[in-house]
Amino acid sequence: MEAKMQTKIYDQKGAVAGSIDLPAKIFAAKWRADLVHQVVEGMRSNKRAGTADTKDRGEVRGGGKKPWKQKGTGRARHGSSRSPIWVGGGVTHGPLAEKNYKRKISKKMRAQALFSVLSKKFKDGEIIFINTLSTSSIKTKSAVEVMKNLAKASGLKPLGSSKKARVLTALFGRDEKIEKSFRNLPQLQIVFLKNLNPLDVLNHQYLLIENPVEAVKFLESRG
Repeated sequence: MEAKMQTKIYDQKGAVAGSIDLPAKIFAAKWRADLVHQVVEGMRSNKRAGTADTKDRGEVRGGGKKPWKQKGTGRARHGSSRSPIWVGGGVTHGPLAEKNYKRKISKKMRAQALFSVLSKKFKDGEIIFINTLSTSSIKTKSAVEVMKNLAKASGLKPLGSSKKARVLTALFGRDEKIEKSFRNLPQLQIVFLKNLNPLDVLNHQYLLIENPVEAVKFLESRG
């Protein structure tokens, strides 16, 4: 039988609303730096647009006429101003737009890397579970109050106020009121749980998971 760990679940007022058993394979996995590095670098590479492009001497405009005659001028011989050694000439071995930076990352690799990162975050006390995020209207003030309550309860000050996006909030489902209320907070970035990945988690100091019961079930299904 798989070992489980127990942790607190908070509500929007910062009070303890219950607890949850966390599967060890997700939140107590071994730190695999090699796998995490491979997956993260692969994701970064897949984000590259690959639009950098230069022209070689065959693509540069002009240069059809020989700059000067071959002999008798006292100057070095040149056949075309398209030469790479001329200003405005072609570029030798420059980047080309057809270069493909895509890397294949299997679902299993991505899942195991995510579990490794989540386990490290949980071990370092940088994951907070909240039972639900809801608001009756689109109001940033309500979002600020929720984050302050969680910061006070957990002791993690950057949750309450920060000029950098240091808190990644994983929503289980779409909620327009929550998304629009929380997106104006500079310390917070919203992502949907189905899109949670190692790169985003590592780019933020803290992770806030909404609806942890369903969230954990979903994460287990990925492993």
